[in-house]
Amino acid sequence: LLLFVLNSADHSFLLVSLYHRLDLVLFSFPAGTRNAVLNTEARTVEADVLSRRCVMMRLVDFSYEQYQKALRQSAGAVVIILPKAMSAAPQDVVRQFMEIEPEMLAMETIVPVYFAVEDEELLSIYEQTRVASTSQGSASAAEVLLHTATANGFQMVTSGAQSKAVSDWLITSLEGRLTGLGGEDLPTIVIVAHYDSFGVAPWLSHGADSNGSGISGLLELARLFSRLYTYKRTHAGYNLLFFASGGGKFNYQGTKRWLEDNLDHTDSSLLQDNVAFVLCLDTLGRGNSLHLHVSKPPKEGTLQHAFLRELEMVVESQFPEVKFSMVHKKINLAEDMLAWEHERFAIRRLPAFTISHLESHRDGLRNSIMDTRPRVDSKTLTRNTRIIAEALTRVIYNLTEKGAPADLHIFTEQMQIQQEQLESVMDWLTSQPRAAQLVDKDSTFLNTLEYYMSRYLKDVKQHHVKADKRDPEFVFYDQLKQVMNAYRVKPAIFDLLLALCIAVYLGVAYVAVQVRKKGNESILSSGHSLGVNTFVIQIHSQYS
Repeated sequence: LLLFVLNSADHSFLLVSLYHRLDLVLFSFPAGTRNAVLNTEARTVEADVLSRRCVMMRLVDFSYEQYQKALRQSAGAVVIILPKAMSAAPQDVVRQFMEIEPEMLAMETIVPVYFAVEDEELLSIYEQTRVASTSQGSASAAEVLLHTATANGFQMVTSGAQSKAVSDWLITSLEGRLTGLGGEDLPTIVIVAHYDSFGVAPWLSHGADSNGSGISGLLELARLFSRLYTYKRTHAGYNLLFFASGGGKFNYQGTKRWLEDNLDHTDSSLLQDNVAFVLCLDTLGRGNSLHLHVSKPPKEGTLQHAFLRELEMVVESQFPEVKFSMVHKKINLAEDMLAWEHERFAIRRLPAFTISHLESHRDGLRNSIMDTRPRVDSKTLTRNTRIIAEALTRVIYNLTEKGAPADLHIFTEQMQIQQEQLESVMDWLTSQPRAAQLVDKDSTFLNTLEYYMSRYLKDVKQHHVKADKRDPEFVFYDQLKQVMNAYRVKPAIFDLLLALCIAVYLGVAYVAVQVRKKGNESILSSGHSLGVNTFVIQIHSQYS
């Protein structure tokens, strides 16, 4: 996916091209288009002929039929104009686009598709282009010809090169831990959330709910338990391992490599010893539902089952407005993409589950540029983080067995969940796109995330995954940001008519010159004859 900035002498606006060759070579099939070079005239979808034109359409008027029309007619490019504030867009328009977005992602096309955030100049260009396109379909042939010849148009031009595969791109994950109090063989609870975002255009993918809310929850849990583990009286006999994974939107590549490094390529790892369970956090910022997604229902008597029961009890006694359920879905290895992150752990026979307010992994919100900051409700995120923290604490400290009442509020006063902290982290996360192909290992985002984790956790370190050169599981491409210029121009037929007029004028002038030349020759010829006759007459008179 590509980002383009559009600048001209009197018009400047931001364009994002959907170069959605994210290349999921995971599946061994291409998607999107690598064509990023453009030099063509603008039209709107109302025009009858779209071939080799840059087709502009607003999100509020966008439909899959119009999009397909532009592709069928071999348009030079498609520009979809987004509202400046996504939250201001009508919800039915947002839902419709989110339903279409997966189709746009999966489709391979030679037509580059761009997204632009509207402003006054861009809307002015759009309106002028729409008027010109509409008039062509409703007027007579003569009017169309006249309007076409006299109207102003816009030429969209990009100056970048074709996209090329980026070699040796690293996907980075971060790990930190809190060591439990006691012997060496303590059980370990792993808390995981992926930080990257995903959408039809990487530079517009801010991933607020998916999965900014999950990372915010992970960081808040790290803060809370670091305080509990500071004092010997509340230092529990569990190791807590926190993992902020990269490449979550690419079949959880960061988690896959982390598991391989810890289970296959080392002799000493917390993941090898005694893993109680793995808790994955995903989409926690909306709604009044919470679902615990499992690949295999936990057996009674296990710590996983105890956590499930504690979640149910906390929700029922303290948050009755929340609907809680366990969702069982077996891992389908025939699918190219895993449904949830816990499935990566389940494949390696580690007990794991994912908690989310979404009932299905197929919800379009998880992979959409419409997943922006306003879609996360801070109070809901705070409530869901507290539910998880309360249930986790009751398991770690065995509070139910010790007779603690179900309605006991553990995190209160100085230990309460800080909504302001969660809001601040969410604002930071959504202030930048976090698509995997934009976050390099030395990025400011990763440095800040690592610093934040280091404040509360020990032994924070990075883990990297790089695609295999011979059989890559993913391929990213460059040219994600280019400059596009809009030039006000006359249509090509104007040049033709101008040339025709010049030719007619020259022809008339030539004929006029020729006629005048012949007239002058006739006059001269007549004058010469008259002079000879007069001379002959005079001579004749003399000799008479």
